[in-house]
Amino acid sequence: MSSAADPLAALGALPGVSESVDSVRKAVDRVYGHRVMRRRSGEITSEAALRAARGSAALSGADWALEEVRRRTDFGADAEARTVGAALRLTAEAGQLLSIWRQSPLRVLARLHLVATGTAADGDVVGRPRLAGEPVDEPLLADVPLPSADEVAGRLDGLSRLVIAGSSAPALVVAAVVHGELLALRPFASYNGLVARAAERIVLVNSGLDPKAICPAEVGHAEQGREAYLAAFDGYVSGTAEGMAEWIAHCGRAVELGVRESTAVCEALQRGAA
Repeated sequence: MSSAADPLAALGALPGVSESVDSVRKAVDRVYGHRVMRRRSGEITSEAALRAARGSAALSGADWALEEVRRRTDFGADAEARTVGAALRLTAEAGQLLSIWRQSPLRVLARLHLVATGTAADGDVVGRPRLAGEPVDEPLLADVPLPSADEVAGRLDGLSRLVIAGSSAPALVVAAVVHGELLALRPFASYNGLVARAAERIVLVNSGLDPKAICPAEVGHAEQGREAYLAAFDGYVSGTAEGMAEWIAHCGRAVELGVRESTAVCEALQRGAA
């Protein structure tokens, strides 16, 4: 992360990024203008949260059908169930942390990890960045080089400073960088992917781009598939202008697919079918 005054602003000028930003803004405006949103926005928000959790869990290896996620009440039976439960808790918790994010993003990240684990039974590895030599359980990213604990501490501090300082960059750019940086760092012992996507959600909502949380990027990330997700993330890790632009564009497509999902929910409600 650069120490320049507003290092994120330059990313908005990368080739293709402004087009992604404009496309996302138009898509979000369309769903917010749907007639169902005027009287049933709460239902859309609730349904978007459920679908977001399902999508995030799918990327972390628990690809359950939506109705199974909706039906289940026990999420402690096995690893997949625990992942789905963690995703559901994180999606619910994200909305409670909006006011804290801009003042203390590291506190929010610690809280997200604690919520994801659902217990403090793992001792002092919960809710804090990992120390040197501590393992990370993140199978999706097993082949991605893991930064050292010292590098994690420094880059988390840099990310925190950027969030607190604010940026003139579009919300999509900021959300994509927060998401990508947390994936790259994997600062916690577990559930880093879920935490990174929850943090992306917080930025999109807190920025005002999606204030009612009805455009679940997690749905779009899952719909594009794990292979595309990892390929785009490789671009982020590369640090090249082309790679960063591709990651931001991938995140933009994810938001647009989330918009499409919620638009379908709006239309189903309008028909009286949901």
